[in-house]
Amino acid sequence: MIPASWYYEWGLPPSEVGYHNANEQRNIKKEKYAIQPEGAEITYLAGLYRFEEHRGVRIPMFAVITREAVEPVSSIHDRMPLILGKDSLREWVRPDGDPGRIAKKALTKMVMEKAKDYPEPKPWFMQI
Repeated sequence: MIPASWYYEWGLPPSEVGYHNANEQRNIKKEKYAIQPEGAEITYLAGLYRFEEHRGVRIPMFAVITREAVEPVSSIHDRMPLILGKDSLREWVRPDGDPGRIAKKALTKMVMEKAKDYPEPKPWFMQI
């Protein structure tokens, strides 16, 4: 499980939704959206992770498990992370947990808004 405040997705603005060929779609500027479960302060993404050492620092490396998107996310993208509720967290991290059963309880009521980019300094280990 990967805790986050929200997750981001880039999608076509509503005015551009509809059929576009591949060349047209490349030229449309996508917008960035912040997405999280309705009423949640923490978004728990189903995923797998491990730690790797880079430049003497242990860095978490992870993959997020995805599913078919639900509304309103499906209006901008065809997939979204599998999002766990607090009641599924213990079972998710158990070696004998049933991932299929947990996935059926995934949260699907999402809120979405255009995201703002805030300048923030890169962590010291990412600066070149």
